[in-house]
Amino acid sequence: MYYWHMNSITTFFSIVSLASATASGILAGALLTEANVLVPYWRKMKPKEFLGLHHQMGPSLFRFFAPLTIAGTMLPLITLIGAYIVGSQALYWWAISAALGLLMLGIYFAYFKSANKRFETSSISEDELPAELSRWAYWHNLRCVLAVASLIAALLAIRIQ
Repeated sequence: MYYWHMNSITTFFSIVSLASATASGILAGALLTEANVLVPYWRKMKPKEFLGLHHQMGPSLFRFFAPLTIAGTMLPLITLIGAYIVGSQALYWWAISAALGLLMLGIYFAYFKSANKRFETSSISEDELPAELSRWAYWHNLRCVLAVASLIAALLAIRIQ
């Protein structure tokens, strides 16, 4: 009975590990796409045009990115807990993946939540917009780097577990 129980936990951990790496990869890909497709387009737009568009597009972007961010952040954390429970040799890499995910989430709450709200509600002046979009792009690119690093850590974890 004990063997079956441990085997079930190990199998579940393997499934969660794959789901975690997949979620990390999807999040990294989505962030990189936004950085390389949407952000350059936004920065070329006239401020009034951008604010009008973002007012309409902001809620859709949130609905798209919120589940990806939650999955790409929480699954590595859950996998880290699983790695600890099963005594995985990959514990170190899952800790890195989870920490980077939490850092990305922290950056969202520290900067993006209010910046996106300012764009959506047009509570930023047209004169301030170019500088704010530059700042937004900087923080977004940092999140892209963290997302890719989190994915790499997850893949390394899977490779050695």
